[in-house]
Amino acid sequence: MTMIAQNLKLVRARMAAACQAAGRDPASVRLLAVSKTFGVDAVREAAAAGQYAFGENYIAEGVDKILALRSSPLGGPALEWHCIGPVQSNKTRLVAEHFDWVQSVDRLKIAQRLSEQRPPHLPPMQVCLQVNIDGGANKSGLAPGDVLALAQAVAQLPRLALRGLMAIPEPAPDFVAACALHERAKALFDAINNAGVLAVPMDTLSLGMTADLEAAIHAGSTMVRVGTAIFGGR
Repeated sequence: MTMIAQNLKLVRARMAAACQAAGRDPASVRLLAVSKTFGVDAVREAAAAGQYAFGENYIAEGVDKILALRSSPLGGPALEWHCIGPVQSNKTRLVAEHFDWVQSVDRLKIAQRLSEQRPPHLPPMQVCLQVNIDGGANKSGLAPGDVLALAQAVAQLPRLALRGLMAIPEPAPDFVAACALHERAKALFDAINNAGVLAVPMDTLSLGMTADLEAAIHAGSTMVRVGTAIFGGR
């Protein structure tokens, strides 16, 4: 078993234990392997171990991997690629043409460009809105009070499918504090769904990374984004 395969096994065990502790079905939480700065061979190793969803922060780097692996047989399902880093206007076409998901939308202009530039032969782009849930000064994302209006607008755009919310809170000092931060995002997610203004309710709450995935799962995350615990330190 390779190091990456062993690490994936350990991460999945952590997720299963966290789900058990929270009284949740382990199948209700997906693992997104964050492969930024790691090469094609690392992604191929992870895919060989049964991991097929990957997150990239840097768009050009991600596109290079997508293209390299698209023509390389991996012996499993097609890989699913998530853009989880900031998207500038001059990069929306690359994202729209190559990625399956984008989790970092925080402006209507970016959503509109993704919708306009999504090729018609591809399925709709799956979208999460990034929320600056704790008001971190150096964090991207919408203020919580602005999320509902953008969610309504994005849900109306053709070629996009609004799936949910993503947040990256500042590191918390302990489990209880981390849970409290993630619970803010879960409360916002529930409030928007319960408002009844979306024709299709959101189903994805992307919260939690290597250090805090247990707290995120406890709070209700449906997708954890893990890099270091799978691929090693950068």
